[in-house]
Amino acid sequence: MIAGLIGGKVVGDPQTKVNNFAKIEEGTPGCISFLANEKYEHYIYTTASSVVLVNETFEPKQELRATLIKVPDAREAVAQLLQIYESMKPKKVGISELAFVDPTATIGKDVYLAPFVAIGPGAKIGDGCVLHPHVTVGPNVSVGDNTEIYSNAVIYHDCRVGKRCILHAGCVIGADGFGFQPTEKGYDKIPQIGIAVIEDDVEIGANTCVDRAVMGATVVHSGVKLDNLVQIAHNDEIGSHTVMSAQVGVAGSTKVGEWCMFGGQVGIAGHATIADRVQCGAQSGVPNNVKKAGTQLMGTPGIEPRTWWKAQAIIKQLPEMWAEFNQMKKRLAALEENKD
Repeated sequence: MIAGLIGGKVVGDPQTKVNNFAKIEEGTPGCISFLANEKYEHYIYTTASSVVLVNETFEPKQELRATLIKVPDAREAVAQLLQIYESMKPKKVGISELAFVDPTATIGKDVYLAPFVAIGPGAKIGDGCVLHPHVTVGPNVSVGDNTEIYSNAVIYHDCRVGKRCILHAGCVIGADGFGFQPTEKGYDKIPQIGIAVIEDDVEIGANTCVDRAVMGATVVHSGVKLDNLVQIAHNDEIGSHTVMSAQVGVAGSTKVGEWCMFGGQVGIAGHATIADRVQCGAQSGVPNNVKKAGTQLMGTPGIEPRTWWKAQAIIKQLPEMWAEFNQMKKRLAALEENKD
């Protein structure tokens, strides 16, 4: 049955039964594991897992105890199985007596509102949504069908969240953007009267912030995945299916293209435009526009990865190069003195 779900070919006992998942190095009887990286191949010969998903090109070099399921991409196959497994879990439905729902709010069908959830006036919660304890949904917010929001997440007034989104614990949608006007007496706050819009199928990590716009909207387009502790500033636009690892920061009024990938702690300057499918390695700094689609960047300011790696190799040699340079200066000075 499992092989049929993922289009795999069984090598071994087709009647093998499994009831859990495990890493290949930690497998026990009844577990299903996967092998997608050849560095872990040695584990397949010792694992106690009953079934192992492998790429269709895999050929064992030793005798195996486990039954294999060969698939085009083992990592993609295990992701499909995990999604099926997750969808089979029973879903909670109902509104806790300890939840607060404003009388003017609209609540869809088959919704679960946990204790201490607060739904503000005029808010709309779509069908099948799950809101965990202490979630706050502000006035006139709309949340699309089958979205799940974890504890202590906050959605400020008038913001919109699409269908099938996942908002993790402590994330904040629609807090004020960082807008202040310097004066002789200090900083005057610039009211942030826009909103934040999260489109369908977006996942936002724990303690990540998407600020509301000064005017108009900050927009996170469909399919975007944001890790924990990411900052999306006011009036940003994040293109569909872009992914950002932890601690990425995007300054205000920046437009990021579709299918971009940003490693941890990438920083992007304000008012920049980033083309589609741009990839930035961890801790890269992007101070300007990136006009060419598919550009790869490393370092600060971001440069082509091969050049960056060469520069890093040279940096390691700088102390010796500095010593040699000083010796050359002394020799040159001595030659100049002798010449005179």
